Amino acid sequence: MSKLNHPTGGVEKTSKTLEEAANGLAPEPTPDNLNISTKLPTQINISEVKIRRDPETGAILQVLDERKANPLNDPLNDVEDNDHEGWEGFVNEHGVLDGARQGGDARTDVVRQLEEQASRPIKKAPRKQSEREEEWIERLIQKHGDDYLGMARDMKLNPMQQSVGDLKKRVKKWSAKNKA
Repeated sequence: MSKLNHPTGGVEKTSKTLEEAANGLAPEPTPDNLNISTKLPTQINISEVKIRRDPETGAILQVLDERKANPLNDPLNDVEDNDHEGWEGFVNEHGVLDGARQGGDARTDVVRQLEEQASRPIKKAPRKQSEREEEWIERLIQKHGDDYLGMARDMKLNPMQQSVGDLKKRVKKWSAKNKA
């Protein structure tokens, strides 16, 4: 068990607050503009908008509303936002805009060299068997011949318990080198 020395939250209900709640005299909570209310609206804000109609049928094609939609009555939505202007960047110590597009090619020689190097394909060198691995495969072949299951189960010559498939690949690589 643990003992809490202080009350751990909530409000103690006294007989006075219980009576007020039962009689409907409890104070209304103050409205908070940042909380989203789940109550249905009691009044509808009516406003005017422009619409574009089809000249032949008269059907509404587009509603041209200059206000931003704010269905949740979010007060931060009404703050003017100037995203259409774009960010120009910061001026660095040399008086040049950082983060903004510069006129012409702003890449340096180092950047060009790095881009050129990155565009080249990577040449992957095939793995070569070491002398020690070749000796090990040769001893396995001398003892077991083509019996790969026997090679895989041999605890003295195959202490790392290489699988049958792995041993086949290694023997194939070894035999290709020794035939050439």
